[in-house]
Amino acid sequence: MTAIFTGKNNSTLPTAWHPLTPIWQGGEEVIQKSLPHSQLAPAWQLLLLGDGSPTRHLQLLTGEPTEVDVIDMSLIGMNPDEAPELIQAVPGPRLRRQVWLRTASGQRLGYATSWWEASHVDEFLQNRSLPIWASLARIRTELYRDIQGIYYGNSAALESGFGVSGPFWGRHYLFWHHGRPLTLIYEVFSPCLTKYLGSSTLIYPNGLEPGS
Repeated sequence: MTAIFTGKNNSTLPTAWHPLTPIWQGGEEVIQKSLPHSQLAPAWQLLLLGDGSPTRHLQLLTGEPTEVDVIDMSLIGMNPDEAPELIQAVPGPRLRRQVWLRTASGQRLGYATSWWEASHVDEFLQNRSLPIWASLARIRTELYRDIQGIYYGNSAALESGFGVSGPFWGRHYLFWHHGRPLTLIYEVFSPCLTKYLGSSTLIYPNGLEPGS
């Protein structure tokens, strides 16, 4: 999947969203048990496998507010959109939202795509320029973040957008609200976070490559 990048400080004009091509991926079993610390630094596991707000975590790490650049708000109807299968849990017709997560000074730290029931998105994203966490906190929405998948992989579009080479870490999860799925979110984080979290390289057990 490709995107048009108009410059380092500009938003993306996307033709699609940008999932990783996985080198390695894990499901609920990995998420529940976590990875050995010898394979992935504990700080990265807190970011990827914890159920707290990533925008809040990024703000605490960098000491700067986490801001968003909205790069896509597309009505996709009932199209599965090459999203994780959990998109079926989000009622349709749907709207897809894509953003860059960045520091106030402009450094891109993450990329996120989310899928919403189109008829309810304005109820929860009253200010669409705010991070989802900030929007929902403002209206005191109670949520449960249900992490379902974790990825280590590549994306040429995200290499261009972040300005750094992969591989990248990503994950997807459902937000639940009052016992119902609210939105599906797919996030990818920049390797520049190694400055705060240590190495992001996945070390395979016994020297085995993924799929061995």
